[in-house]
Formats: sequence, structure tokens, C-alpha cells
Amino acid sequence: MERPTEQRRRLPPLNALRAFEAAARHLNFSRAADELSVTPGAVSQQIQNLEDYVGAPLFKRTPKGLLLTDAAQTALPALREAFDRLAEAASLLTAAVDGRRLTLTAPPSFATKWLVPRLGAFEKAHPLVDVWLSAGIELVDLAAGEVDVAIRYGAGRYPGMEVKRLFSEAVIPVVSPEHLAAQPLNSPADLANHILLHDGSPDFDDSCPDWSMWLAARGLKNIDGMRGPRFNQSSLVIEAAVNGRGVALAKRTLAQADLEAGRLVAPLQIATAVDFAYYLVHPKAKGRLPQVKAFVNWIEAEAMAHEAALLAIDNGAGI
Repeated sequence: MERPTEQRRRLPPLNALRAFEAAARHLNFSRAADELSVTPGAVSQQIQNLEDYVGAPLFKRTPKGLLLTDAAQTALPALREAFDRLAEAASLLTAAVDGRRLTLTAPPSFATKWLVPRLGAFEKAHPLVDVWLSAGIELVDLAAGEVDVAIRYGAGRYPGMEVKRLFSEAVIPVVSPEHLAAQPLNSPADLANHILLHDGSPDFDDSCPDWSMWLAARGLKNIDGMRGPRFNQSSLVIEAAVNGRGVALAKRTLAQADLEAGRLVAPLQIATAVDFAYYLVHPKAKGRLPQVKAFVNWIEAEAMAHEAALLAIDNGAGI
């Protein structure tokens, strides 16, 4: 008698399953063939082999095109999940062989202003790990397995992923000391005499105020909140403020290093909390890798220290 494990391993050929999944997704043998770099005839033959194996048809040929049979429709989600798990396993095998590499992705401004200045400490503590960091606006598909860990700025909803909240965000008016010396800023009303610098990064956070919203909340209807230059990255608006171009309504986490270094000051001391926060996100399977475990532990400690430092500043300033 066959043991259960032997029964489970008696599977149809992988190529037949791949051909079926592609054809079921496209409902077209020719498009499936293009995706798999084979001929439509080869796809048709693989489907026939699979239908012979299961003893039932998988497609209905109709004048309007292909349709899935009930059996095929039932099995397809599990098959797609199986292919995702196979891709994940292959990714883990690659990562296990190349245990030195840790691939990260992060928003460009966060990477520039917060993460990169701290990465040296991680590399010093873990000299056998090589960090490969990619910073881009587009979200990377973590399920594809090419990236180990992502840092994301958002609402925290990342289905199917391991998610850890790092810290919250707020916006605060900041300006260079030189600009402030030339033009005082003692109250929000004084902004009428300053150039306003706008953060136009595509965050899609309705709770994050722009200058018009910020001024309206303080009853300053006589100041045009739309005037002034606009930048599509948070780091750029902060850099513009450092260079004395005006007053920026900046994300505080990203501006904090420049505030601590004295390149920026926050004379109004008005911080407005937003709904979005920074999150550490990775596929659950990636959490088994030693380099990922090390990075998760390190960045969580860095995040706790960051929040504690901001809290101490707020308590001292009475914000």
C-alpha cells in the first residue's frame, strides 16, 4: 500500500499545470503560448495531457471562446496559490544560498533622510550582511520574492504580509536660520511675508494638510496658500527650505536630522499629526531568513529610539 506522502507526490507534469494556469488566466491558448514562449499547439497538447490525467475536460470550447469547466474553476485558485508558494520557496532557496544579501525597498525621501544615515550602524553590527537598497515611488510586488523587506508609508493595510508599525508622522513648518534672520516668523500670520514651499509627493493621505488647509485651520483666510514652488518629493521640499528658499510644511520625521543639525528650525512649534505612518512589511516566509530577522530587530529598536527622542522634544517644547 502506498503511503500518504507517496500519493501526494504523484502529481501531473509541472509544464502541464503551468500551461493550464496561463490558458485559464487568458482564456486563450495563443496568449498563453506567448507568455510561456511556446507554440499554441504545445499549450494545447499540455492541456490535453492534463485532461487525460484528471479524466475530465478543463475547458469548454464555445463560439465566443474558451470557458472553464466547473472542475477547472474550482481547482484554479488552489493552483495559483501553489505557484505563488513555489515562487516563494525558490526565492527562499536563493536567499539561503546568498545569505549575505538583504534586499530592501523604501520611499525615496524616507531612504534619503532617515534610513540611509542609519544603515551604517546596521552594517557595522552585521558585517556579513550586504544591504541592497532600492528607493522608488512605485510599490514593489513583495509576493514576487525579489525583495526581502519593504518600508512603506501608508495606512498599514498590506494583506498577506507580515506588518510591523514603526512610527507615526506629523507635518511642521520649518525654515532655515538664515531665512528666519532676514524675515521673522513669530506667529502663523507672519507667513504672509514668506515664500511657501509645498510638498507635492503623491501620498494620497487626506489627513495630511497642505498649506491652504493648514492656514484655513488657523483662520488665516487672507494668505494665499497656493502660492510658492512645489516639489514632488518630500526630501526636495526640505532641501529647498535648508537652502533658504522659504518656509516648508514638511514631514517631521524626514526633517528631523536637519532640525537637530541646525540646518532648519521650527519657530512656530506647531506639529500636526497625520493618519499615515511608516510600516515594515515583508512576506511571512522571508521572516525566517537570518538577515531579515536581524534587520527587523535593528530597525524596530531604531524606530523606538526615534519616537522617544521626538516625545522628549515635544515635552520640552510644550507641543
